[in-house]
Amino acid sequence: MRTAMLASETDFDAWRTAAREMRLAGVEPAAARFVVEGAEASGQGGLFDEPPMVAHPPATPRHPQGGGERKEKGFSAPAAFVDLAREVILHRSADRFDLLYRLLWRLRDEPDLMKVISDRDVAEAMERAKTVSRASHKMKAFVRFRQVEDGRGEAWVAWFEPPHRVLEKTAPFFQRRFPTMRWSILTPDGSAFWDGEQLAFGPPATRDMAPAEDEIEEFWKTYYASTFNPARLKVKAMKGEMAKGYWKNLPEAALIPELVAASSVRTDVMVAKPAPEPNARFSRAIAPDLHAGRPTADAVPDDLSEVERGVQACRRCPLYRDATQGVCGEGPRGARLMIVGEQPGDQEDLAGQPFVGPAGGVLDAALEEAGIERADVYVTNAVKHFKHEPRGKRRLHKTPNAGEVQACRWWLDAERRLIRPKLVLVLGATAGLAVLGRKPAVTKERGQALTLEDGSVGMVTVHPSYLLRLPDADSRAEARRGFVDDLIAASRLISRS
Repeated sequence: MRTAMLASETDFDAWRTAAREMRLAGVEPAAARFVVEGAEASGQGGLFDEPPMVAHPPATPRHPQGGGERKEKGFSAPAAFVDLAREVILHRSADRFDLLYRLLWRLRDEPDLMKVISDRDVAEAMERAKTVSRASHKMKAFVRFRQVEDGRGEAWVAWFEPPHRVLEKTAPFFQRRFPTMRWSILTPDGSAFWDGEQLAFGPPATRDMAPAEDEIEEFWKTYYASTFNPARLKVKAMKGEMAKGYWKNLPEAALIPELVAASSVRTDVMVAKPAPEPNARFSRAIAPDLHAGRPTADAVPDDLSEVERGVQACRRCPLYRDATQGVCGEGPRGARLMIVGEQPGDQEDLAGQPFVGPAGGVLDAALEEAGIERADVYVTNAVKHFKHEPRGKRRLHKTPNAGEVQACRWWLDAERRLIRPKLVLVLGATAGLAVLGRKPAVTKERGQALTLEDGSVGMVTVHPSYLLRLPDADSRAEARRGFVDDLIAASRLISRS
C-alpha cells in the first residue's frame, strides 16, 4: 500500500503531485491511499504499508482557474480533469481522493474518458462538482454579516457552516462585493479575512467567536417581513431554495414559521382590499388621449397616426407594464410589401422604432442584396410591446404567448387595412400566428404563396434573429442565402401581381 500525506483536506496541489508520482510508478488505485496530516486515520497503516510520502506541491505557480498537467514521462491529464478535480476535492466525501485517482489511473489508457458522461466514475465526479458549486452559490446567498467595533473602527463578522469546503473558493466573491468593508467569515473549516487591501485565510473557528446579533438586524427583519408576499408563498419551493439547514444562521429565519402560519389570513386581506386609485400624473403622461375623451385603444383607427397613439394607450394585455413604449410599424402608406416580425427587441423598445437592433441590421443587409429598398417596405411586428425578463442588467427576450398575440392583432389588422400591401412577408412562427391565424411550420412552408383573407398574398420565412443564433459561420452563411432567396421570391411575386 502506497500512502500519500496531504497537508489539509483541500490540498489539491499536494494531491496532484502525489497522484502523478503514483500513476507513473504504476501504483494501482486499490494500492493507493491519501490521508490528511493530523486526521485520525493517518496513523493507522497496514503491517506491510510503505512509509507515507509527503507530497510537495509543484514549483510552478498555482492557477485557481485550472489548466492541464505538465507533460511528464509521456503522460499528461487533460484540462477538463484538472478543473473537475479542483472542485471535487472540496467535497466532504471521504473517498473523493480515491475517486479522482481512479479517474487519473484510467485516463492514460482512456484519453477521452472525461467526455463519457455516462461512465460511473465520471458521472459521480461531475455530480460532486455540481454539489460543490451549489454549496458555493448558497454561501453567496446566505452569509449574514454582523457589525462589530475594534481598534480600527467598524468591521463585519459572519458565521457560516457550508455543507462542503468552499470557503477559499467563494471568499473572492465577497472581496469583490464588499471591497470597502473590513470583514471576516468564520467557518468550521477555516476563516477568511479582508482588510480592504488583502484577502487572507486562517484557522477553523467556532460559532461563539462571531457576534450573535447587532443593531442592524432588527431593520433587516422588518424589511424581510415587509417584502414577504403571502399570495406567492410556496413552502416546498422555498425550502428547496433555502434548505432548513441554513436557517439556524439566518436572522430572518426566525420569522418564517410565523409568516407562513399567517399567510392565508394575509392573503384574504390582500384580496379583499380595494385596488388603489391610479397615479393621475403618470396616467396622463402615458395615455393623454384617454384623458381627452378619445378612447383610442378601442376605436377603429382611420390613419397610422391614430394607430400610433392607440398603441401607446393600449391595455389589451399586460405587456405594456414592463415595456418602455409601444413600437408601431414604419414605412410608406402605400407600401406593396409589408414585413411582420415577432415583437420589438431591447433596442427597438428604447428607440420606439421597429428593426433597429441586430436583427434589423441583418434584415437591412438582406433587403439590399435582394434589390429591395427598405424605404419602400412597411415593417412592423405582431406584438407591439417588448416582452422580456430581467437578467442582471440585461433584458432577455421572451416569446409572446397566443393570448398576447391575439390581443395585439387588433393593431396589426389596422395596419394591414390602412397599408393594403400586395404581399405580407411573415418572419417566424409567432408572426405567422398573427397573420395566418395559426402557427406555420416555417421550414416546410417557407417561400410558398399563401392566400390571405383580405385577398393579399402571404409568405413565410425565418426571422433574422434566427440567423444570429446559428453556432457556426457556414450554417449562418447557408441560412442567410436562403433568407435572401425568400426576399427575392417575394419581390417577384409582387412584380407579377
